[in-house]
Amino acid sequence: MTQWALVTGAAKRIGREIAIKLHSSGYNIIIHYGVSAEEAKSLCQKLNKIREHSCVTAQANLSTEAGINTLVEAATQFKLSILINNASEFYPTPLADTQFKDSQRLLAVNLLAPYFLAQRLFPLLSKSNGAIINLLDIHGQKPLKDHGLYSISKAALQMATLSLAQEMGPGVRVNGIAPGAILWPENSHNDAQETIIKQIPLAKCGSPADIANTVQFLVDSHYISGQIIAIDGGRTAIGYMGA
Repeated sequence: MTQWALVTGAAKRIGREIAIKLHSSGYNIIIHYGVSAEEAKSLCQKLNKIREHSCVTAQANLSTEAGINTLVEAATQFKLSILINNASEFYPTPLADTQFKDSQRLLAVNLLAPYFLAQRLFPLLSKSNGAIINLLDIHGQKPLKDHGLYSISKAALQMATLSLAQEMGPGVRVNGIAPGAILWPENSHNDAQETIIKQIPLAKCGSPADIANTVQFLVDSHYISGQIIAIDGGRTAIGYMGA
């Protein structure tokens, strides 16, 4: 029986690339999306044209417990063996201007959703000796200026990844990927981009394919668990400043 992979935030950007990669290796795909319905359905149609009945979509608001439960219910309809926690919120939270309410969606989507999806899908994943891969960020190790809560959420998810790897073995492997400069934020300026490129030993940005290829590697590596792999062109190796 064909196994299924759930990719959260799979309608666009890195999540889309991961979904396409896993599908090409033989997995059926559950494309989770929050608001990007058109993009999710378009990708699903594309994958189903390649292999019939190999893809479905699932809408859920991962900032709420009800949304997490909705996605769990959808995933349990299939022989799930892979969970990719890719969905993420990213916006500035300068210390002087941040309100308590600003923290709630960031922490819910970036930390609590991956944790409780892992918890609630653990029985299903363990039946297939499955794997969980959490998408982190190099700024979980060194904070990004004016993005304190985002950096905190990714640092906490890194620790959750290690904790889950301890608790879920031997039935489920859990690893993390920490991307560096892959896709620029939509409001990113050229001068800021140039500053970051100068901090990268390989002197260039990565691509979503770099992340997807690493996801595939971890999915196929049955003796790797509890590891965090930075995909950053060597940036963390030189003690970069969080900027």
